[in-house]
Amino acid sequence: MTIHNAKPILKVEHATKSFGGLVANEDISFEAREGEIIGVVGPNGAGKTTLFNSLSGAHRLTSGRIYFRDQDITRLSAHDICRRGIGRTFQIPQSLNQMTVLENVLVGSMIRHREMRKAREHAKGIVAFCGLERYQNELVGRMNVIQKKRVEIARALATEPELLLLDETMAGLTDAERKEAVEFIRSINNRGVTIITIEHVMDVLMAVSDRVVVINSGKLLMQGTPTEVVNDEKVIAAYLGGAKRYAC
Repeated sequence: MTIHNAKPILKVEHATKSFGGLVANEDISFEAREGEIIGVVGPNGAGKTTLFNSLSGAHRLTSGRIYFRDQDITRLSAHDICRRGIGRTFQIPQSLNQMTVLENVLVGSMIRHREMRKAREHAKGIVAFCGLERYQNELVGRMNVIQKKRVEIARALATEPELLLLDETMAGLTDAERKEAVEFIRSINNRGVTIITIEHVMDVLMAVSDRVVVINSGKLLMQGTPTEVVNDEKVIAAYLGGAKRYAC
């Protein structure tokens, strides 16, 4: 089954989120199909992280609906949404700094595995998959931000998500590190995980995304393939500074 013909795993319908008089997201609708990698882009303050917060249950929509595998999850708690199969990372890592790398990942593993031996075994496998094995006994608080972001991805993967939300996991990376990160995201996707990722560098999204969703001033500006997005006049005017270039 190709991605084009795959069943939608996530449906967002007319999502609106207000904070008092501030409308952070307004009438956003899109779908994610099984096996896709979707990039979400937009200027700073466009409402990208607010959208992730709604999808993951960190806060509730003011209006609209979110469906995961045809089930309405709009009003579910973050814990319940995680157990349903949606994992996420944060733009600013939410590390458990006084715990080791393995212990951080074990917290995620225990969502699925109640028996400690199985949970630890599963966590160790995820740590190895994420390239963190040599750091597994180090305190996360002693790690740099980039390392913490990798630990956070590992913790999210330990919950065995069907859909993974990545919030700017490549920020601050060098070009070589970005290439490695793109391959890492592909390896996660190859495990059967659908991915929605917020990133600011269009070169990265061109390399990894099947489709791109563009948000501007809290509204959906357009969605399409990476090539369609970077050549769209609305995107060029609102986001690419009026010039056709692969940088955001």
